[in-house]
Amino acid sequence: MRLIKLLVAEESRSTVLDVLESENIDFVVTKDASERGDDVLVEFPLPTQAVEYVMTELREAGVDDREYTVIASAETAKTRNYHELEDRFVAGVEEDDAVAREEIRAKALDMHRNKLTYYSMTLFSALVAAAGLLMDSPAVVVGAMVIAPQVGSALIAGVGISLNDRRMIRMGFTQQLFGFAAAIAGAFVLGLVLQSGQIVTAVLDVSTIGQITKRISPGLLSVLVALCAGAAGAFGLATALPVSLVGVMIAAALIPAAAAVGIGMAWGLPSVALGAILLLVVNAVAVNVSAFLVLWYLGYRPEAWAPEERAATDGTEATTTADGGDDGGDGFGAYVPAAIALASLLVVFVGAGGMLAGQVAFDNAVNTAVEDAMEQEEYAELELASVRTEVGMIRFLDRTPEVSVVVRRPADVPYPDLAESVRQQVQQETDREVHVSVEFVEGQTAGDQRTRVRRPSALPDAASRPRVAPAHL
Repeated sequence: MRLIKLLVAEESRSTVLDVLESENIDFVVTKDASERGDDVLVEFPLPTQAVEYVMTELREAGVDDREYTVIASAETAKTRNYHELEDRFVAGVEEDDAVAREEIRAKALDMHRNKLTYYSMTLFSALVAAAGLLMDSPAVVVGAMVIAPQVGSALIAGVGISLNDRRMIRMGFTQQLFGFAAAIAGAFVLGLVLQSGQIVTAVLDVSTIGQITKRISPGLLSVLVALCAGAAGAFGLATALPVSLVGVMIAAALIPAAAAVGIGMAWGLPSVALGAILLLVVNAVAVNVSAFLVLWYLGYRPEAWAPEERAATDGTEATTTADGGDDGGDGFGAYVPAAIALASLLVVFVGAGGMLAGQVAFDNAVNTAVEDAMEQEEYAELELASVRTEVGMIRFLDRTPEVSVVVRRPADVPYPDLAESVRQQVQQETDREVHVSVEFVEGQTAGDQRTRVRRPSALPDAASRPRVAPAHL
């Protein structure tokens, strides 16, 4: 429930009261509410779901709510007609969970944290995420997501673009950029400390750790997580639903990827760092874009699109609001901040998304080529366990992408030409130069061989594998 306090000039008093009476809203009028004796203060309680509707009705009636308007939370109200408003807006045909434009701005800004708190919590979450990745512990990684504060900066940016609030756009983007930099730097320093202290050996191939592998091979499902996280956050912010749990989902799309970038840099593995940073960029942009789109769909937009609209509404000149947003005083030029922010997001999303799509297509082509190579009669006794491909951006560093293949073979049966066969098949189907690394896992099978599945499957933990004989080309 909300308590609205609206300062109204004497000449607008009858208009306001007419609107409230037509909607059966109980109100109280206080005279001499300001230094100017002709102003009155009108107070009236509303269900949260009714605030935007009633405020819009007042604006359309010509009431200027920019002079002094307070929307405060209230616990309960006992008035003659309040229960009718609840039946109408809470449980009736006009039921709507949406909150007012002013309230969504306030809710987003309430999630803002000062620099010390924001960057400290970001650094802590990145360190915990990096430790969880290196330990291959999903539980620890989830713990890092819980303490990450990224939900606030992401939703502040989305609200800022929707309402054309320059201050919120600047605040949200700045915190995100510097927050990701702090997370990457923290994971990088932790990696160096762990190596120098011999806590984790420097020769460890972190790209083989399960939790890290998931962050260096970005795919469409990862983008789907980010899109849904941003959309859910915006939907929760724009309604009466809580957004605290959504923050964990947004952090899930961002913090582990940032930690993986730092780990890749610390271990000097460009393929890990590049793959993780591609995932981080795509997910970060996806969160911001989806949050904006949901808010736009729900009707959260700047108050006016042109000075003519403002003049037609209340007969006043459009001005810049106290919170940094524009009311349309310069026509479409007033929307330059939001337009630039949105265009930047879309350009980055298209560019990074194009690279991601190319990587997904390359991965699929490699998987098909490896399966085709394994279909040869001479490899009938082999079982394909997994295929992993380095991110294609590694070519920008004058390095050839490596395809790592793991197969299960009968004990003590050599296949010296398998790596070359796979390499030739991959190059034939993808028209790209690649290195191929084949890892053999020896094992035995019993029973009907026709029931054996030769598709890639999850591998056992490295510590539990039997003898391994790698072959490289």
